[in-house]
Formats: sequence, C-alpha cells, structure tokens
Amino acid sequence: VQLQASGGGLVQTGGSLRLSCAASGRSVSRYALGWFRQAPGKERQFVAAVHRNGVTTDYAASVKGRFTASRDNAKNTVYLQMNDLKPEDTAVYYCAAKHTIITAPLQGEYDYWGQGTQVTVSS
Repeated sequence: VQLQASGGGLVQTGGSLRLSCAASGRSVSRYALGWFRQAPGKERQFVAAVHRNGVTTDYAASVKGRFTASRDNAKNTVYLQMNDLKPEDTAVYYCAAKHTIITAPLQGEYDYWGQGTQVTVSS
C-alpha cells in the first residue's frame, strides 16, 4: 500500500484546512486509516483515525471537536478536516493504514505510512 498525503499549508489561527491521503497499490477498504503528526523536537503522536466501516472514529483529546476524519472507500482516500486551527497544531501530518478487525483499537501501531504534509498555523 502506498499513501500520498496532500493539502497542507499555511493558515492563520482559527482557520481551516482539509488534508487528503490517497492510497494506491490495493484497496484499503478493509484497513483502518489514521492521521499522525510530528512537531519539531517532539515525538510523533496520534491525531485521528477512522475504521473501515467509515463510522467508528477515534481522536486525540487535543483535537476532538475540531478535527474530523472521514473516508471514501470508492476513492481509496482518507480525509482530515481541521477547523479552528491553533499554533500548537503546527506539525508535519502523516497518514497511515493498518489491516485490522473492526473491534480493534484505532490507536497503536500502523503498517503503512505516507510521506508527510506540512501544516503551519500562524498566530
């Protein structure tokens, strides 16, 4: 599975961005799809993920209520809608995929990773 993230950029505090991550190589309809981020000098952290059913989601506490993860299995794509962005959201955002059962937690280890896309939020 190859993952290609896009949609990053520079935005002011309170603004919005929508990240996309297109998968290729095989269908990811049976995969959980997640988003992670890494700020300079910090470890990579879980942001959000959506299970293969497109309904079950999980979010980091810091983004809950502001970010929404969704997927379009027909397009083999996962999205991250980010609203009310804050300077502390500045990071490189990565998409990831793992083949898992629907009852498995969405956090934890992922098998496939895309390249990152930079999100910068100015104050």
